[in-house]
Amino acid sequence: MARTIAEINEKIKEGKAVVFTAEEIIDVAREKGVKKAAEEVDVVTTGTFGIMCSSGAYFNIGHSKPRLKLGGGRAYLNDVPAYTGLAAADLFLGANALPDDDPRNRMHPGEFNYGGGHVIEELVAGRDVRLIATAYGTDCYPRKRLETLINIKDLNEAVLFNIRNAYQNYNVAVNLSDKTIYTYMGVLKPQMGNANYSSAGQLSPLFNDPFYKTIGIGTKIFLGGGIGFVAWQGTQHNPGVPRTEKGIPKEGAGTLAVIGDLKQMSPRWLVGASVLGYGCSLTVGIGVPIPILSEEILEYTKVTDADILAPVIDYSDAFPNNKPDILAEVSYAELKSGKIKVKGKDVPTASRSSYPRAVEIATTLKEWIQSGKFLLTESVQPLPGAESGVTFKPLNERPIED
Repeated sequence: MARTIAEINEKIKEGKAVVFTAEEIIDVAREKGVKKAAEEVDVVTTGTFGIMCSSGAYFNIGHSKPRLKLGGGRAYLNDVPAYTGLAAADLFLGANALPDDDPRNRMHPGEFNYGGGHVIEELVAGRDVRLIATAYGTDCYPRKRLETLINIKDLNEAVLFNIRNAYQNYNVAVNLSDKTIYTYMGVLKPQMGNANYSSAGQLSPLFNDPFYKTIGIGTKIFLGGGIGFVAWQGTQHNPGVPRTEKGIPKEGAGTLAVIGDLKQMSPRWLVGASVLGYGCSLTVGIGVPIPILSEEILEYTKVTDADILAPVIDYSDAFPNNKPDILAEVSYAELKSGKIKVKGKDVPTASRSSYPRAVEIATTLKEWIQSGKFLLTESVQPLPGAESGVTFKPLNERPIED
């Protein structure tokens, strides 16, 4: 059995495509068998909704009268610094950016009430944002200061560009020390008082295509409530990690760099995040359609939480000191049960991402496809796989000589 994306798109246009979410396909495959399910099903939709730090957006604000050159100057959006080293009217805002006067962790744990992710959420919500920019002035760009309100509807371009999203598996965080610690994985109680994880598990995009057979550069996706694309492999893409017999990575592996028109998106699916004691970020909704081109692809999409293993890492020592130590491997079925057993101790669990919202994303994408609003794309280049030799390497620290 084999089909093409072009054939699937024809069925979508005719309103005849058979689409299931990654949650639904598990029972379909169990009842019908992989062979029959692959013959009948055209697309499986996935979803994930969680904090994704390596996110940001770029804007073109247009030229003022007289002209001002942002490049080489300073710019602030609601007091949050934006990067100006691009050109005269272009800005880049990172989700982790903080106002200069934020106390950060001087009063530990810092609250990090407002940052770049919150500015992005406000722009997407259609609210006015205060822009203050200063420049050094040139003969062709003489203006040295600009104070104005900007709104997403008035910007020439407003583009979400996230360089590392949708991690393919991730750590389960615990704390072996005798004090509470504050991490990007949340507050961790002493002596393994809790365990936090962050993935939609069986609904997550890259668990349903573990070898990147269908997801590649140019793949069209649900992004932030609108339509986006996979632009490249994400930073820290690390496909060569150990895998289960079914090919599922047992630790952080593939990642996606994604891009899309911010003007199409929704504050329901792009939400500024404040992480106590750590910083600010952006919660992002992503959904990826998996075209069922073969029985092999269908086999991957019937992955269950019981099939997915994640490493338990001590965030009081092993993680901050970049040690390879793993305390245990636990399945997502165990994690979602509410407790795991580590070193003989029952540890309560909590997710840093939302499974119900991931279901909503996968269901929305399914409805878009069934209604003919969303056609699939052929990727122009596959993501690097395990055979590519692409690995994530730690910093090569070298002394700087005088």
